[in-house]
Amino acid sequence: MELVEEEEALISELKRQLEDEDLTPEQKLSLLNHGLDKALNSVAVQTNSSALTRVKSQLYHSGVLSHCVLAFSLPPSRLRGSWSAAATLAYLTSSCCVGVEPGSRSEAFQKLFLPSVVVGLLSLASRLMSRAECASLFRKVMDSVGWLLSAHPQLTTQVLSSVHYEQIQMCDDAAVSLRCIQLWIQTGTASRDFFSGLSEDSVLLLLNEAVGQLAFNSFSAVGGASVRLMLLMASQLGLRLQPLLLSFKGLDSLLSKDWKGRGFDQDVDKLIALVQSGADIRTPSEFQESDDVCVLQASRERVRAACLIQAAWRSYRTRRRVKSLSRAVSALQRRYRARRRQQQQQKEAQQWEEELRYQVCLRRQRARREFHQKQRRLLQLLPPEQVQTYLQECERRAAVVIQSFWRGFRERRRYSSTLRIPLRESQRQQQAARRLQRAVRRFLEKRRSARAPPLSPLWIGQEGLTDSRRAELKQQVEEYITVHRSSRVSPEECASLHQEVQLLLQAELQRGAQQRREEQRVEALLAHTHTQLGLLRDAPPLSAVTATDAEAFQSPSGSVTARARDAHNAALQASRLPWWRTLGEPAEASGHAHLEAGLEAELGGLYVGGTAAEPLKL
Repeated sequence: MELVEEEEALISELKRQLEDEDLTPEQKLSLLNHGLDKALNSVAVQTNSSALTRVKSQLYHSGVLSHCVLAFSLPPSRLRGSWSAAATLAYLTSSCCVGVEPGSRSEAFQKLFLPSVVVGLLSLASRLMSRAECASLFRKVMDSVGWLLSAHPQLTTQVLSSVHYEQIQMCDDAAVSLRCIQLWIQTGTASRDFFSGLSEDSVLLLLNEAVGQLAFNSFSAVGGASVRLMLLMASQLGLRLQPLLLSFKGLDSLLSKDWKGRGFDQDVDKLIALVQSGADIRTPSEFQESDDVCVLQASRERVRAACLIQAAWRSYRTRRRVKSLSRAVSALQRRYRARRRQQQQQKEAQQWEEELRYQVCLRRQRARREFHQKQRRLLQLLPPEQVQTYLQECERRAAVVIQSFWRGFRERRRYSSTLRIPLRESQRQQQAARRLQRAVRRFLEKRRSARAPPLSPLWIGQEGLTDSRRAELKQQVEEYITVHRSSRVSPEECASLHQEVQLLLQAELQRGAQQRREEQRVEALLAHTHTQLGLLRDAPPLSAVTATDAEAFQSPSGSVTARARDAHNAALQASRLPWWRTLGEPAEASGHAHLEAGLEAELGGLYVGGTAAEPLKL
């Protein structure tokens, strides 16, 4: 009685610990393994066999086994690094499911719980299959599935129709294929009536798997295991297997051609004899209405011959198609694996993101809880008369934070509505103005180039005429002149006339070019004169002139500058002389002086010539 109470207390404590929401997946796996192992070991030493059944039933009724199933359905990202613990939990779960007495919940146990356990185990096996370092763990999980099937044969259909088991079957690894075949061999060997209790569909699915391995696999270990499985099924099913073998045409030819001489010829010969014995069986019910025995025998022979020919042809065609499609199958498998790998990576990435969001939410919740607990402890430490003051200060700080956020949001919105839009509009206007100016300048340049007169060539002749073409045309002209001689002008006179015309044309072209250069020079001088007149007209008086203004009136010519300097100095010296010294000067000098005085009086003072370094002489 004490042992029963101790077992119930142990299972209750395990259930209470599993209901803690703060447990990580690794901690939950470790807790389940430790609790199940401790519960099973506590009753393993007892001599009473009903104690083990009682503990397993309590584990099922308490919901501990349901937690095991939920642990199998966790995403790979949360099981990373805990594959060994998951495989151990799979073995313990399958052991707990064997020998359970569900009582009133028998129907739910058989139709709901056991299929969920099978799905979880196969899902874990399919994940371990793709990892090279988890080969031993994969075998351990598959052994757990076989142990569960030996106790509950009705789960065979669930296993064969599972998506995860199909993924395991499609693997190209010989070790995985061999493990799948050995699963059914070990299960059938452990239970002698295992295959006899299966339905026709399940048996046909197992035959399809075995024959498929014989047809598409070339490893001797896999082929030998497939042959042994079919012989084991034949020993348990008896005559039920022979009609099913008839649906595999050419199986005996495949066995004799591809699997002879591999080290298990005796098993191959037995299977070939079994297939051929099933092919020889014919039911005479179809010929009961025939009265002619000879016709009946002849028709039987013809049917048998047709079946043999069809089987041989189909087997030959299948082998040829398989050999010719090896590359296509390899490419298909490669693409399928790449797509499956991509989907697996996407799924893992999504699961990582979900795990990250979950961890962030969990940490925020913990931080918020710790913050509230800290505030509560601080409030407990404060005197009663300071609590209200502290709460008012907290409200004031919260109001300040809310107001700062609101003002920042309002200022950003005001900036977006008042400043950003006008700035963007001005930038758009500037860009449009630049584009219009660029188009106008291009148009004006085109019109200016169109109005400019074309430059006349300095040579006489056709544009683009080469020396060879010129010589050819000259020869044609000479031939024409030789054939069609003029009666009035001799060839010598024509040559002299042509030479004279060429000289006149060249002189005219040169004279036109010289005239154009002269016109350009005159236009330049007029423009320069207009510019100088504009400068003289706008010049400041001598009393307000500066060195910068004086530099604007300097001539770029050295001779002009020197002559202007001499004239200016002479005029200054003449202005300093007494009046009696100027009585004997010629009229031109006096007239020139009167002209300069008149210009100075008219323009209000002017500085002509000199350099920037010389001072003004008034």
